[in-house]
Amino acid sequence: MTNNGLPGNGSEGVAFGLSAPEAQEASDSWDYSDGLGLVVDAEAHGQRLDRFLSQWFGSQSRARLQQWIAAGAVTIDGQPARKSSQLVKQGQSVWAIAPEPEPSGDWLAESIPLALVYEDEDILVVNKQAGLVVHPAAGHASGTLLNGLLWHQPELRHLPRAGIVHRLDRDTTGLMVVAKTLEVQTDLVRQLQARTMGRQYLALAWGAIESDWVAQGPIGRDPADRQRMAVVAEGSGKPAWTAFSPVAHGAIGTKPVTLLRCSLKTGRTHQIRVHLEYARAPIVGDPSYRKTAPRPEGVTLSRQALHAYALALTHPTTSAPLQFQAEPPTDFLAQLSQAGIPWPL
Repeated sequence: MTNNGLPGNGSEGVAFGLSAPEAQEASDSWDYSDGLGLVVDAEAHGQRLDRFLSQWFGSQSRARLQQWIAAGAVTIDGQPARKSSQLVKQGQSVWAIAPEPEPSGDWLAESIPLALVYEDEDILVVNKQAGLVVHPAAGHASGTLLNGLLWHQPELRHLPRAGIVHRLDRDTTGLMVVAKTLEVQTDLVRQLQARTMGRQYLALAWGAIESDWVAQGPIGRDPADRQRMAVVAEGSGKPAWTAFSPVAHGAIGTKPVTLLRCSLKTGRTHQIRVHLEYARAPIVGDPSYRKTAPRPEGVTLSRQALHAYALALTHPTTSAPLQFQAEPPTDFLAQLSQAGIPWPL
């Protein structure tokens, strides 16, 4: 039994040979941008590719898996799979995009205002507002970005996660890209995996930070609080990489703050917030990751001061380079002003 992080595909890999419940738990726990790497063993030799995949992605229908294969979302030994009926052979490396489990019940199309930054026949880019959950889940069956996307374009119902490629936390604002076809969604996810999709954030953090640094602590569930994420021991979480650069300095009350530019190579849950708390520079206003945060007068934000302000990608159809920027929202700008940090910089 071997771990198969297939070279060049950005996958961390999962060992083949787990029990069915373990396999399902593994495939259901991956982030949007993760892939699942598998190795065909002797027992699976000669199976149809779609049947082989169905053992790992039990929450997906055979028809959905066949769509993945047709869209090029599945590779065998690094080459796109030819067809669903293709027979797998012992020793082959199979890689597939593993989507987040879909919620039970039908998605509702809801008239939710969306700030569209760009749209064409293949993609749309939205500037997400604070307080908007991205995807339906327990406690948020409606009123999400996904529900609003279905109102804007009902055809997105036929795509995994309605074409959503990556996530932002509920109270994090900024740019997200959404695909309109499975082929485009597959391409965008691969750009995320290859680290060729540029995502930059602005964060207002506590402390006087004077130099650039890179945080590489692995992230997993906080052993002391399963509702939070934390930097954990090697082998206990997923690799995470965030680069930080100071942009401007100010103060809230008598406490120094720094406006940071944050660049991601991975997209773990709460990644920037966790890395900054671990560095003892938590984000101003963060309600969850604030163990070392001061409590001075003058904090006007009721959420984390985190904004996805820049997005760069290659258009999946035209191959044209695209770059987008979105100014921070008014509450973020008001907090910058209160801290003595001018905008624009």
